[in-house]
Amino acid sequence: MTRLDDLYNEVGQSPWIDNIRRDWLDDGTLARYVAEGVRGVTSNPSIFAKALSTSTAYDERIAGLSTDDPEEVFEHLAVDDVRDACDVLAVVNDAARSDFVASRRRYLDGFVSLEVSPRLAHDTQATIAAARRLAAAVGRRNVMIKIPATIAGLEAISTVLGDGINVNVTLIFSIDRYRAVMDAWASGLELAIEHGHEIADIASVASFFVSRVDVAVDQLLEPDDPRRGTIAVAQVARAYAAFTEVVGSARVQSLLARGAQVQRPLWASTSTKNPAYDDLLYVNSIAADETVNTMPDATLAAALARGSYDDSILRDSARTASAIATLDSLAPTVDLAAVTQRLEDEGVAAFIASYEELLETVRTKLAGPSA
Repeated sequence: MTRLDDLYNEVGQSPWIDNIRRDWLDDGTLARYVAEGVRGVTSNPSIFAKALSTSTAYDERIAGLSTDDPEEVFEHLAVDDVRDACDVLAVVNDAARSDFVASRRRYLDGFVSLEVSPRLAHDTQATIAAARRLAAAVGRRNVMIKIPATIAGLEAISTVLGDGINVNVTLIFSIDRYRAVMDAWASGLELAIEHGHEIADIASVASFFVSRVDVAVDQLLEPDDPRRGTIAVAQVARAYAAFTEVVGSARVQSLLARGAQVQRPLWASTSTKNPAYDDLLYVNSIAADETVNTMPDATLAAALARGSYDDSILRDSARTASAIATLDSLAPTVDLAAVTQRLEDEGVAAFIASYEELLETVRTKLAGPSA
């Protein structure tokens, strides 16, 4: 048993890895991570851009494709990676299904996420079409389609869930938007019922971004302000309280009674950006039941070596309340709503930039060594 197994078995939080690479699939690295306790995989344009630019593992596949359209090539590669990763995670998904059926857990696990093009973040109908196409292309029941939590994304989330497709809602920075996402999730399950889908088979997570909040807020506080490095965790505490409240509502309880899984909050962007802070700040302090933490490689390695979850703020009601009170103390020094909206805008823009970089890498590889 590893510390990741302890996180899941003793706390109830699922450790996922925020990375995917073709060479990991070919050489068994991903399978080894799963053996060590990893229970899911997330990906995004930045991750694929790095994988394509730093590896030759994709070159032969690119050369064998019949299209020279960079977006079509990338989609082929991403779908292949995610499909193969789904097969690696199938053992986790199958075991989680047994636990769910036996009412030991209120969710499934073992998912691999594939994001729609970030170019579509503000286009509801195009996002819906892309989500349907990608889910069908992967063709695995443990694939999750990532849709950003923009205003345009909310309707897409409901519609795609209503189609019976698993959804990972990404780029959530504010509590208000998180509540809107939970509402969109419930609406999606209600729509799925209308469409005759078995809602027990529909999984969803809501990816709440963590560390970037501290980066942004710290810049607005004085160097000696004791609130520096605490606001991101405080936001998580309030988000988890909102999750608990919504899950306990009559609306969601009715869905759970009909067999639905809970939509778990997923803590994303959990690597520590400020070297002055503990490298496991956004792991050890936010461990809680019915949540996910998706970690990049280095953070995951640190959690395997030194993860310790007894002091999690989310497992102590008094510390949770104190953290939430810290949020309320920010105004008027910090307009948190403005900060989180800026972070959403910047997040979408950053993923678009990564996507363009990725496509340029594909163009270069299509052109060959002489380009």
